[in-house]
Amino acid sequence: MAPTRRRRMPAAQRREVILVAAEETFARSGYHGASLDDIAHAAGVSKALIYEHFDSKRELHGSLLDAQAAEIFRRLEAAAARGETGEERLRNGIDAFLHFVEERREAWRALFRDAADPEVAALITRVQAQATGVIARLIAADPDARADVAPGASDRAMRIEVHAQMLSGAVQSLATWWHDHREIPRAVLVDRAMEFCWYGAAPDAEDAFAGASASAPERGSAVPHAARAALHGAPVGTSVI
Repeated sequence: MAPTRRRRMPAAQRREVILVAAEETFARSGYHGASLDDIAHAAGVSKALIYEHFDSKRELHGSLLDAQAAEIFRRLEAAAARGETGEERLRNGIDAFLHFVEERREAWRALFRDAADPEVAALITRVQAQATGVIARLIAADPDARADVAPGASDRAMRIEVHAQMLSGAVQSLATWWHDHREIPRAVLVDRAMEFCWYGAAPDAEDAFAGASASAPERGSAVPHAARAALHGAPVGTSVI
């Protein structure tokens, strides 16, 4: 009887196996601590096979970042599209993002654990710029946006970009902090993020969340006001109340 021939895995499937192994290895060991030999061993393939798909460890890491970022952006846009008001879109978007982090904790760790490393900082910066761009597009497309930031309005693009950067940075920092505080439910983080980004600027902030202190209006004086203004399409410093 002739020996059974082993079926060769399709190239796309091999690439996916390598990316999954790379995600686990980078999350565990960091960029510099992970070698292509380690990744090949985790993937059950040869190092030479990795080079058929990626020219270097840096390219492999970059491809992993791009794949994970694309999935985050897809979820963010789909979730925001389900909201009928600015408040619903923001809540849905934050929840979708934190759901990704909760579901793919190792992927998130692999994405940002080496953000300060000079060799990967440029890649992280590019992904963060893409995230800001996605949020800016959502803000610009908000049907509740005010006329004073309609297309052609003075400084509209700059205002939107500033607000998108603040929203992106705040929620990303929260997700990174959550990695070491996993006992806190996602729903609690979504509520606190909404309190910070949306309700903090409202005149009835004390009533929006039970037990809020009498100083709630002061809490909403800077970033919360700007973030809420962004979702309404109002310029910095303009009242949205």
